[in-house]
Amino acid sequence: MKTFNVLIVGVGGQGTLLTSRIIGKTALNNGLDVKMSEVHGMAQRGGSVVTFVRFGDYVIEPVVEIGEADVIISFEQLEALRYAHYLKKDGVLIVNNCRIKPMSVLTGASEYPNDVLSTLRQEHKVCVIDALEVAKTLNNPKVVNTVVLGFASKHFDFDKQSWIDVIKETVPQKTIELNIQAFNAGYDITND
Repeated sequence: MKTFNVLIVGVGGQGTLLTSRIIGKTALNNGLDVKMSEVHGMAQRGGSVVTFVRFGDYVIEPVVEIGEADVIISFEQLEALRYAHYLKKDGVLIVNNCRIKPMSVLTGASEYPNDVLSTLRQEHKVCVIDALEVAKTLNNPKVVNTVVLGFASKHFDFDKQSWIDVIKETVPQKTIELNIQAFNAGYDITND
């Protein structure tokens, strides 16, 4: 298998790192070589978090080059816009329909753009999911990342059970069933 490149982007606290671990373990469990790199930024203050996951028969380095990502998973709209240039021409950008104002917007130094999704759609294949609304149906907004992962998983060549097995191994014991429900709910969404 040629190297498959994934970027996971979001804001600190959105589950970016957990999602990258699940993707990496799923690829590893499917017999692939996996390399990962995490850039935390100011994650604890709601800053940008970026994770690179690369997998294939043989992967040399963990960092995805600009214009080489097969899939970008973004938990927040502005982060999708910020990292869209990493997407390859035939790649897919999966965006959670969420807006978290960065400090520069909160202080009035800049404005949050109103047209993020339409701007992204001008040059990229964009799939949008409202994962918070799905998570609310499960009575737990903390599983937004797992809903997004379920939705995104259809853009990978791993079967559904592979993902579920890794979720069981990775999330805290008391949240396994909830995370599986969240993954299934995202997986069942067909609007992309």
